[in-house]
Amino acid sequence: MTHGTLVVTPAHDEEESVGLVVEGVRGLGLPVLVVDDGSTDNTAVAASAAGATVLRLPVNAGVGAALRTGFRYAVRHGFKRVVQVDADLQHPPEGIPLLLDAADEGAELVIGSRFDSGYDPGARRLGMRLLSALVSRRIGTRVTDPTSGFKVVTEPLLSEFARSYPAEYLGDTVEALLQAGSFGARIVEVPVPMEQRTAGVATTTRHAAGQFGRVLVTIIAGRPARPR
Repeated sequence: MTHGTLVVTPAHDEEESVGLVVEGVRGLGLPVLVVDDGSTDNTAVAASAAGATVLRLPVNAGVGAALRTGFRYAVRHGFKRVVQVDADLQHPPEGIPLLLDAADEGAELVIGSRFDSGYDPGARRLGMRLLSALVSRRIGTRVTDPTSGFKVVTEPLLSEFARSYPAEYLGDTVEALLQAGSFGARIVEVPVPMEQRTAGVATTTRHAAGQFGRVLVTIIAGRPARPR
């Protein structure tokens, strides 16, 4: 289950939680790469002390850019798949084997869905349902949780993401799904446990509404997924 697998954790100002995340993942016998996305606190120090390899970006470039850095590191170092795990304790390590089991069955992108675990998206519920319906239709696979950041990416999709991974707001989730669909990847969603954020500050943008609209246009106007 663990051969050739790297856990990549993007982190921005997550010193309170990132060490616990790293310790939990390492307890499964998996190596962890934390990409410190321009943190102003001791995120890098906490991650390193817990046993992670740490790459530090000089500025806050966003989750997508941090993940692309992690994917490129994984490909350069010969890893065949990456597990994406957030640094804020939302993604319990016990959910990782569920994702890897689905990857073992041939999926190139495995999405962990939080909606069978009692997770409440609150005010975002309607927007997420709309995204779910549009994305599922576009890629030809039902996905209930298109904004999930708990996922597994395997080769050859991993190398594709390392070359070109969306970096804008919602790019690392929704547009990455569209990219995977256009690439012809086999996409699978599995239910996993998730927790509400208990530390750090959620990623936000002053232009969130505009970016949401941009993503909707991208989905509606984009080309359908191609089989491979």
